[in-house]
Amino acid sequence: MPLYKTINYNSTTQILIWKITESFEELWGKVVLKEKTQIRLNKMKSEMHLRAFLSVRMLLKDAGYTDFELHYDEFGKPYFLDGKHISITHSHHFSAIIISDETVGIDIEMQREKIIRIADKFVNNNESLCLGATNTQDYIKKLTVKWGAKEAIFKIRNEPGISFKDHIWVNSFEIEDNKTTAILEIENVKQQFAIHFEEFEGFTLVYAFEN
Repeated sequence: MPLYKTINYNSTTQILIWKITESFEELWGKVVLKEKTQIRLNKMKSEMHLRAFLSVRMLLKDAGYTDFELHYDEFGKPYFLDGKHISITHSHHFSAIIISDETVGIDIEMQREKIIRIADKFVNNNESLCLGATNTQDYIKKLTVKWGAKEAIFKIRNEPGISFKDHIWVNSFEIEDNKTTAILEIENVKQQFAIHFEEFEGFTLVYAFEN
Protein backbone atom coordinates (compact mmCIF):
# COMPACT_ATOMS: atom_id res chain seq x y z
CA MET A 1 0.00 0.00 0.00
CA PRO A 2 1.25 3.51 -0.62
CA LEU A 3 1.79 6.01 2.17
CA TYR A 4 -1.13 5.67 4.62
CA LYS A 5 -1.06 9.15 6.13
CA THR A 6 1.08 12.26 6.41
CA ILE A 7 0.80 14.66 9.34
CA ASN A 8 2.42 18.05 8.89
CA TYR A 9 2.66 19.07 12.54
CA ASN A 10 4.31 22.35 11.61
CA SER A 11 6.66 23.73 8.96
CA THR A 12 9.64 21.81 10.38
CA THR A 13 8.03 18.58 11.61
CA GLN A 14 6.45 15.82 9.53
CA ILE A 15 5.04 12.42 10.49
CA LEU A 16 4.66 9.71 7.85
CA ILE A 17 2.70 6.49 8.42
CA TRP A 18 2.80 3.33 6.32
CA LYS A 19 0.23 0.54 6.36
CA ILE A 20 2.14 -2.64 5.62
CA THR A 21 0.11 -4.68 3.14
CA GLU A 22 2.95 -5.64 0.78
CA SER A 23 4.87 -8.90 0.88
CA PHE A 24 8.54 -8.91 1.78
CA GLU A 25 9.40 -9.46 -1.89
CA GLU A 26 7.35 -6.45 -3.00
CA LEU A 27 9.04 -4.15 -0.50
CA TRP A 28 12.47 -5.63 -1.14
CA GLY A 29 12.17 -4.81 -4.81
CA LYS A 30 11.57 -1.11 -4.12
CA VAL A 31 14.42 -0.20 -1.78
CA VAL A 32 18.20 0.06 -2.01
CA LEU A 33 20.09 -0.77 1.16
CA LYS A 34 23.66 -0.07 2.23
CA GLU A 35 25.77 -3.08 3.20
CA LYS A 36 25.47 -2.49 6.95
CA THR A 37 21.67 -2.41 6.69
CA GLN A 38 21.62 -5.55 4.55
CA ILE A 39 23.66 -7.42 7.17
CA ARG A 40 21.18 -6.30 9.83
CA LEU A 41 18.24 -7.39 7.68
CA ASN A 42 19.79 -10.83 7.10
CA LYS A 43 19.77 -11.48 10.85
CA MET A 44 16.03 -10.90 11.23
CA LYS A 45 13.82 -13.97 11.55
CA SER A 46 10.28 -12.58 11.80
CA GLU A 47 8.48 -11.99 8.50
CA MET A 48 6.52 -9.12 10.06
CA HIS A 49 9.70 -7.54 11.38
CA LEU A 50 11.34 -7.81 7.97
CA ARG A 51 8.39 -6.14 6.25
CA ALA A 52 8.22 -3.41 8.90
CA PHE A 53 11.94 -2.74 8.55
CA LEU A 54 11.63 -2.33 4.79
CA SER A 55 8.47 -0.23 5.08
CA VAL A 56 10.48 2.27 7.14
CA ARG A 57 12.86 2.56 4.18
CA MET A 58 9.83 3.30 1.99
CA LEU A 59 8.87 6.08 4.40
CA LEU A 60 12.40 7.46 4.15
CA LYS A 61 12.01 7.60 0.38
CA ASP A 62 8.75 9.50 0.71
CA ALA A 63 10.50 11.95 3.03
CA GLY A 64 13.28 12.52 0.52
CA TYR A 65 15.96 10.38 2.18
CA THR A 66 17.68 7.09 1.43
CA ASP A 67 18.93 4.28 3.63
CA PHE A 68 22.45 5.55 3.01
CA GLU A 69 21.59 8.75 4.91
CA LEU A 70 20.21 6.98 7.98
CA HIS A 71 22.67 6.17 10.75
CA TYR A 72 22.48 4.73 14.28
CA ASP A 73 24.46 5.70 17.36
CA GLU A 74 25.98 3.25 19.85
CA PHE A 75 22.63 2.93 21.66
CA GLY A 76 20.67 2.27 18.46
CA LYS A 77 19.16 5.75 18.13
CA PRO A 78 18.67 6.76 14.47
CA TYR A 79 20.03 10.04 13.17
CA PHE A 80 20.82 12.02 10.03
CA LEU A 81 23.95 14.05 9.34
CA ASP A 82 22.01 17.07 8.02
CA GLY A 83 20.87 18.24 11.45
CA LYS A 84 17.32 16.88 11.19
CA HIS A 85 16.07 14.64 13.99
CA ILE A 86 14.32 11.33 13.27
CA SER A 87 12.47 8.74 15.33
CA ILE A 88 11.11 5.41 14.07
CA THR A 89 8.39 3.03 15.23
CA HIS A 90 6.37 0.06 14.01
CA SER A 91 3.67 -2.18 15.40
CA HIS A 92 2.04 -5.08 13.58
CA HIS A 93 0.99 -3.73 10.16
CA PHE A 94 1.81 -0.06 10.72
CA SER A 95 5.12 1.78 10.73
CA ALA A 96 5.83 5.47 11.17
CA ILE A 97 8.64 8.00 11.24
CA ILE A 98 8.83 11.57 12.50
CA ILE A 99 11.38 14.01 11.07
CA SER A 100 11.88 17.40 12.66
CA ASP A 101 14.21 20.28 13.40
CA GLU A 102 13.38 19.55 17.06
CA THR A 103 14.37 16.59 19.19
CA VAL A 104 11.47 14.12 18.86
CA GLY A 105 10.35 10.61 19.73
CA ILE A 106 7.51 8.54 18.27
CA ASP A 107 5.69 5.33 19.12
CA ILE A 108 2.75 3.40 17.68
CA GLU A 109 0.85 0.75 19.63
CA MET A 110 -2.09 -1.52 18.99
CA GLN A 111 -4.89 -0.97 21.51
CA ARG A 112 -5.18 -4.28 23.36
CA GLU A 113 -6.85 -5.43 26.57
CA LYS A 114 -3.54 -7.03 27.58
CA ILE A 115 -2.24 -3.58 28.57
CA ILE A 116 -4.56 -3.58 31.61
CA ARG A 117 -2.73 -6.61 33.01
CA ILE A 118 0.69 -4.97 32.73
CA ALA A 119 -0.34 -1.42 33.71
CA ASP A 120 1.29 -1.66 37.15
CA LYS A 121 4.65 -2.21 35.44
CA PHE A 122 4.70 1.24 33.81
CA VAL A 123 2.06 3.41 35.55
CA ASN A 124 2.73 4.61 39.10
CA ASN A 125 -0.02 4.89 41.73
CA ASN A 126 -0.42 8.65 41.43
CA GLU A 127 -0.80 8.40 37.66
CA SER A 128 -3.46 5.71 38.02
CA LEU A 129 -5.59 8.11 40.05
CA CYS A 130 -5.42 10.63 37.19
CA LEU A 131 -6.64 8.25 34.48
CA GLY A 132 -10.34 8.86 35.18
CA ALA A 133 -11.50 6.28 32.63
CA THR A 134 -15.25 6.08 31.98
CA ASN A 135 -15.24 2.47 30.75
CA THR A 136 -12.88 -0.39 29.88
CA GLN A 137 -12.25 0.78 26.33
CA ASP A 138 -11.44 4.30 27.52
CA TYR A 139 -9.07 2.80 30.09
CA ILE A 140 -7.29 0.76 27.42
CA LYS A 141 -6.94 3.82 25.18
CA LYS A 142 -5.56 5.97 27.99
CA LEU A 143 -3.10 3.32 29.10
CA THR A 144 -1.95 2.96 25.49
CA VAL A 145 -1.34 6.71 25.27
CA LYS A 146 0.66 6.59 28.50
CA TRP A 147 2.79 3.69 27.31
CA GLY A 148 3.35 5.36 23.93
CA ALA A 149 4.29 8.67 25.55
CA LYS A 150 6.82 7.00 27.83
CA GLU A 151 8.25 5.02 24.94
CA ALA A 152 8.59 8.20 22.85
CA ILE A 153 10.32 10.01 25.73
CA PHE A 154 12.64 7.06 26.26
CA LYS A 155 13.60 7.24 22.58
CA ILE A 156 14.43 10.92 22.96
CA ARG A 157 16.61 10.41 26.03
CA ASN A 158 18.00 7.13 24.70
CA GLU A 159 19.90 6.10 27.80
CA PRO A 160 19.86 3.12 30.15
CA GLY A 161 18.41 3.23 33.64
CA ILE A 162 15.16 5.08 32.89
CA SER A 163 12.13 3.43 34.49
CA PHE A 164 8.78 4.07 32.82
CA LYS A 165 7.05 3.67 36.18
CA ASP A 166 9.46 5.51 38.47
CA HIS A 167 10.90 8.26 36.30
CA ILE A 168 8.25 9.35 33.77
CA TRP A 169 4.95 10.99 34.71
CA VAL A 170 2.27 11.61 32.06
CA ASN A 171 -0.21 14.27 33.17
CA SER A 172 -3.98 13.71 33.04
CA PHE A 173 -5.81 14.02 29.72
CA GLU A 174 -8.91 12.97 27.82
CA ILE A 175 -8.69 11.05 24.56
CA GLU A 176 -10.48 13.90 22.79
CA ASP A 177 -7.68 16.28 23.81
CA ASN A 178 -5.16 14.61 21.50
CA LYS A 179 -2.39 16.11 23.61
CA THR A 180 -0.96 16.28 27.11
CA THR A 181 2.34 16.89 28.87
CA ALA A 182 4.83 14.68 30.65
CA ILE A 183 7.78 14.99 32.99
CA LEU A 184 10.94 12.92 33.17
CA GLU A 185 12.66 13.13 36.55
CA ILE A 186 15.78 11.06 37.16
CA GLU A 187 18.79 11.85 39.33
CA ASN A 188 19.51 15.56 38.74
CA VAL A 189 17.43 15.80 35.57
CA LYS A 190 13.89 17.17 35.42
CA GLN A 191 12.62 17.64 31.90
CA GLN A 192 9.20 18.47 30.45
CA PHE A 193 7.74 17.13 27.20
CA ALA A 194 4.81 18.01 24.99
CA ILE A 195 2.85 14.88 24.03
CA HIS A 196 0.55 14.54 21.02
CA PHE A 197 -1.48 11.50 20.05
CA GLU A 198 -4.15 10.25 17.68
CA GLU A 199 -5.97 7.01 16.90
CA PHE A 200 -6.69 5.07 13.72
CA GLU A 201 -7.83 1.51 12.99
CA GLY A 202 -7.40 0.39 16.60
CA PHE A 203 -3.90 1.83 16.92
CA THR A 204 -2.56 4.79 18.89
CA LEU A 205 0.21 7.02 17.54
CA VAL A 206 2.08 9.12 20.10
CA TYR A 207 4.88 11.62 19.51
CA ALA A 208 6.81 13.73 21.96
CA PHE A 209 8.82 16.96 21.86
CA GLU A 210 11.24 18.32 24.41
CA ASN A 211 9.97 21.53 26.04
